Amino acid sequence: MSAPTTVSPKASTLRTYALRLKPGQDLRKELLAFAEQHQLRASAILTGVGSLTTASLRLANQPGPTQYKGHFEIVSLVGTLSINGSHLHMSVADSTGRTVGGHLLDGNIIYTTVELVIGEMPELDFRREPDPTYGYQELTVYPAEPQPAKKRTASGKRP
Repeated sequence: MSAPTTVSPKASTLRTYALRLKPGQDLRKELLAFAEQHQLRASAILTGVGSLTTASLRLANQPGPTQYKGHFEIVSLVGTLSINGSHLHMSVADSTGRTVGGHLLDGNIIYTTVELVIGEMPELDFRREPDPTYGYQELTVYPAEPQPAKKRTASGKRP
């Protein structure tokens, strides 16, 4: 099956989730766990604000992480989230307003809170596949395959 191109966009309805993360949690790990728990195949961060004591980012064209310690405000959190691979970027500002951004990595520790709204597109399936231009795993968008109905117990409830 050949990968879809950008000239044929796919549409879907949107289901939203609102949640709050708490002090000491790892932002990226919590996002990936949320995607796994809810079996999100195609979703995006609609908004994300909060604060961190540690920011861990992979900066543009750098091979590894850069870590910052202190108190930071999240000024931007965007990207795609899927059990098939996610691509998340974040920008943070320090107390002087100095702002830095890059790929969100593990190790972003929440200071007071992170407030998130995540949008799920249930009729789509996001996958990461190699792009021949540079060889990176890039987004491909497919129509979602129908999921089997969840079985119910004798009482009519899902197990």
